Amino acid sequence: MAGQAPWTDVRLRAAWARADWAAILREYRRAAGLTQQALETLVGMPQPHISAIESGRRQVKTAAVRARITEGLQVPRELVDAGQSDLYGQWEPSGELRARIAHAHQAGRTDLRTARWISEVLATQRRADDHEEGAVLWPVVRSQLDAVTRLLPGASGPAADRLLLLAAEHAHWLSWVAWREQQHAAALAWVDMAHGWAVDGGHTDMASWVYRIRAHYSLQRTDPVRALRTAEAARQHPGLSPAAAAVAAHTTAMAAAAAGERDRARALADEAVAAAERAPDVEERPGWLYWLTPARARLQAADVAYACRDWATAAAGIRDVLDVLAEYPRDHAYYRARLEDAERRS
Repeated sequence: MAGQAPWTDVRLRAAWARADWAAILREYRRAAGLTQQALETLVGMPQPHISAIESGRRQVKTAAVRARITEGLQVPRELVDAGQSDLYGQWEPSGELRARIAHAHQAGRTDLRTARWISEVLATQRRADDHEEGAVLWPVVRSQLDAVTRLLPGASGPAADRLLLLAAEHAHWLSWVAWREQQHAAALAWVDMAHGWAVDGGHTDMASWVYRIRAHYSLQRTDPVRALRTAEAARQHPGLSPAAAAVAAHTTAMAAAAAGERDRARALADEAVAAAERAPDVEERPGWLYWLTPARARLQAADVAYACRDWATAAAGIRDVLDVLAEYPRDHAYYRARLEDAERRS
């Protein structure tokens, strides 16, 4: 494993985002399967110097050394850009970014290799989000989005549509992280952009998904009426895939339960499980719903039971499939707390 390939690794990209040169060298070697000695020819410094940097006994202070490491490790363009602009640390989307989208669907040709690379990177970032703090990766993902949107003015037809979906996926991720960091206005701005880009590109599943995210935000603000209205809009997008229909139904169920419509919530929970069971394999689901297995759908149904105060049903449902979350510590902690509380109340 050499060249740019290690740079799909989230821990390595997070080290770059922190400008932690010791961690950059360590994580690159781990991802590439290299020894310190093998790194010598790449970065143009002897193994003892590499060891001293990795152990913290020597600091990377000069621009020349940073440039040597950057070039030798073939740091991707979007990461180099992220380290050079203060823009990528800002929470709000910029006007320039919006202007680029306005030029989509112009006649032209564009090289989609960059888009394919960034799509692969985003897939790894989604899967690692349960372990890495999103705020650390914020400038990196923001720079990735810029790299995608810079391709739009030269794209047309299906190529432009693919780029708009990739842009929407990034905007959704940025919205989610901004919300977790209590940057609520920025989160809403990003999710609205994601929806517009998804609609422009004809991507029904993504358009529905970001409405579902908006409904989730309203639920967290304890506004079930607004959440229910938005979640219903997510369900009404025509032509949804089974997985997208499942998450839209689940969020509508949670909103209905919060609004006191418990029978409706239970019916929607059953609908969500049935839809998820029609897409049991990961290739049958949109990339951002890679996690929505039938077992996860049953966990969500148990969450609806919890919201409806059906404590025994909730406890039994969570207990039955909690083990599927072993590799998702954040979700496991959430459902474990739900289980303990439901058992105490039942």
